[in-house]
Amino acid sequence: MGRILKLIVLVFTPMFITFEAHTGEGVVEVCDNAKDDDLDGLIDLNDPDCQCDVAEPKSLIPNPSFEDNSCCPPNRSSLHCAETWIQASEATTDYLHQCGWFGWEDLPVPMPLPDGNACIGFRNGRFGDNPNPNWKEYTGACLTSPLKAGTSYKFQFWLGFTQYQNSPPINVVFYGSPDCKYLPFGEGNERHGCPLNGEGWVPLDVIYALGANNWLLKEFNVTPDQDIYAIAIGPDCTELNLDQNPYYFLDNLVLADVKEFELVIGPSTHPCSPDFSLVLPYRETNRYQWYRDGIALIGETNSELRTPHEGQYQVRVIDQNGNGNCKVTKPYFYSRPKSEVQLERFVCQGNQIEVHGRSVSESGAFVDTLKTIDGCDSIVSTKVVMVEKSFVDLDAKIFPGETLQIGNRTFEAPVKESVLINSRLGCDSTVHLNLEYYNVYIPNAITPNGDGINDGFSVYGAKDLVMIKSIQLYNHWGDRVYSADNLPPNQEVNIWQNNQHGSGLFTYVVELIMDDGKSHQQQGSFVLLR
Repeated sequence: MGRILKLIVLVFTPMFITFEAHTGEGVVEVCDNAKDDDLDGLIDLNDPDCQCDVAEPKSLIPNPSFEDNSCCPPNRSSLHCAETWIQASEATTDYLHQCGWFGWEDLPVPMPLPDGNACIGFRNGRFGDNPNPNWKEYTGACLTSPLKAGTSYKFQFWLGFTQYQNSPPINVVFYGSPDCKYLPFGEGNERHGCPLNGEGWVPLDVIYALGANNWLLKEFNVTPDQDIYAIAIGPDCTELNLDQNPYYFLDNLVLADVKEFELVIGPSTHPCSPDFSLVLPYRETNRYQWYRDGIALIGETNSELRTPHEGQYQVRVIDQNGNGNCKVTKPYFYSRPKSEVQLERFVCQGNQIEVHGRSVSESGAFVDTLKTIDGCDSIVSTKVVMVEKSFVDLDAKIFPGETLQIGNRTFEAPVKESVLINSRLGCDSTVHLNLEYYNVYIPNAITPNGDGINDGFSVYGAKDLVMIKSIQLYNHWGDRVYSADNLPPNQEVNIWQNNQHGSGLFTYVVELIMDDGKSHQQQGSFVLLR
């Protein structure tokens, strides 16, 4: 009887190899119990004893995340720095890499990037100055091996959106060509538009997408009817008519046989949806175990993980109909998108404003967490500044016939008055106005008889007249009889003593510089009497 028991132990002991890892000292690390069994400070997948082969599709597109580069992009239109990628269109795609140029200041890249430190940006038309609706930017690649006719493939990629006004909804198209000689297309013609406007290209699939300041995981599913050796991706052929330049991003473009995506974690819906879950394609023969940050989630042994917390997720999969070897998925980092908005608002002294449900009458800082339409958190920081009532003493001068505007009030004669105005911040201010005429006198008659009284033309003024910048005199025929610049005040112009000009009506145009720095033009007439 003892021999029989010993034989049974020898037969069943190897079954533990599937679930446990053994150290050299004979201590067993169990790889799915969320415990440090061998006391080496490492738990489950974080322990080298629990290593499995990583299951991930190998993209037929070389350098799928744009990480391999021959140079850091110095500026826009630098796709040549990304190895293997081809600037498919005459309209130039932007290459963004954190080692160099990383995008336009007014078109921020949603962060974090889906993979690595690089991505590309593309336009769907150019508007504003020098508009060109066919300025459509595409990126292309020659595949490492062709898409075979009749075989099903999946093209999974991340599509990024900047602010909504610059990233309106878009139709993204996956184009294919039977020969790499058709890359690039439309050379020398920036109005060529989409690849279908030339030869050698066919549309393989199209998706509609919309977003704002985020990345969305999208995919095409194609079964080509001919072998495809080159691909391009970008907007559809529709010409738009917009006020803003539409701009988008692409990252981590993985194209492979659809079977290779069976062990890729994907989102079930928007990351902020209450129904969000992480899923793997289900197969009856597979055994699943979910991990967060490398530590097993006890009881999570289905192909779907509901309501996950933020963190890095992997699934260990064992095909029970296979050889029993384990595979582990490529890590999937889940985080709920958050946006931060900073606002500055003003409240007038003695008044109140509402800041997200609270009445505020004083200066202060307030932080509120609101929900976007997708259910994501939007952290709004509001700085409230209390604007005190202001009182201003304003001494001003005008010439007869001129006006002074204060708020919605117009003044055209001397006055002393308190004026209530509404400032640009919406608060009341009081202006104590003292309005006078400039102390300037221009005579209306000239008598060049040598008695020292009104012998010549002059502009007389007190200290508020700084300079006569220009003076021009005309006779009654409209002929200019005198012109001068930069004369001091009170200096007479006498051109009548030689009797060259007879009596009659003359006109003047003068430009005066006053002590407040303002320039005023005055015109009128005077009579010459002999």
